[in-house]
Amino acid sequence: MKNLLLAGILGAFTLSCSTAKTAQSNRAEFLKLKGDWELTSVNYDNNYKVKPFDEGADAQCFVGSHWRLIPNNWSGSYTLNGGGACPIIIQPIKFEVVNGNEFKFKKLLEGSKAKAVTEGYSLNLISQTEDNFSLEQNVPAAGENVRVVYNFARTGMK
Repeated sequence: MKNLLLAGILGAFTLSCSTAKTAQSNRAEFLKLKGDWELTSVNYDNNYKVKPFDEGADAQCFVGSHWRLIPNNWSGSYTLNGGGACPIIIQPIKFEVVNGNEFKFKKLLEGSKAKAVTEGYSLNLISQTEDNFSLEQNVPAAGENVRVVYNFARTGMK
């Protein structure tokens, strides 16, 4: 009976260490996102009109936008450059990484604190290299989901 109890305790300890190592490994991967990024393309089924992140701007307005990600305090921002029918937008964000591949962020409105903002956006990290990464979002439209892929390229600061 003592051996069974000891085996159970050792098993639980091994599992918790394994989980901690996985979490550290996932965090290390996301720390590679630190820096300045340009959103180089937004890919989706063109039969739909996609306006990401409730900005009221067409998805193509996000192409060329600048994103700054600072993982040590999970803050950042994105900036839409404007031009044509596209608005100029500077949007502070707070983001987090969940389960190693889920990138969640929420927009911080002027004067609001991150903990007071309860709604945000969830995207999946589908690829990552030193200088590029891609996020995927499924957006509901006309009773089905439209797959939107955002592709980023590093522009500075690692």
